[in-house]
Amino acid sequence: MPKLRRNHWLAAAQPRSFTGLMALYESNYRRFERLAPEIDLPFDEASSRGEDAVLYLRVLERCRYTTTVNLTYWFGEGDTARPDPDLRLRIYRDAQMAEAVYCDARSRYAALAGLPDIDDDVLENQWPRNLLLNKWLSYCLTQGHSFGGAHRPRVC
Repeated sequence: MPKLRRNHWLAAAQPRSFTGLMALYESNYRRFERLAPEIDLPFDEASSRGEDAVLYLRVLERCRYTTTVNLTYWFGEGDTARPDPDLRLRIYRDAQMAEAVYCDARSRYAALAGLPDIDDDVLENQWPRNLLLNKWLSYCLTQGHSFGGAHRPRVC
């Protein structure tokens, strides 16, 4: 019997299908969990210096089962500083899924920007934004980013 690769369900999922999108959300959660091991995020803001740049995480909203965060790099200084990519994520702790719900229109990834209306096009709009999140989280992990206890201030 052939050995299954890790995340084999993501590779087997059909792109732009509901099942494929849910598999992508689960993969996003697993990668985010590696980036921020304390998934309840006992801080409001944190930064991580990797090999490439500083990654910033800010908690926007805490609810019973979800947490909404902003995750971005900042490039430039002063008035020329800009976030890129500038993603808003909703972490579903109970379902163990993470969804990219917004990508700033000023980003180089403008084609992925905005939160779509819930209609027949939702899968087509959600797929590329969440695939971007999945690949970017993988990149951040390979660059050594982490929001583990040693890399961020504690909330008192």
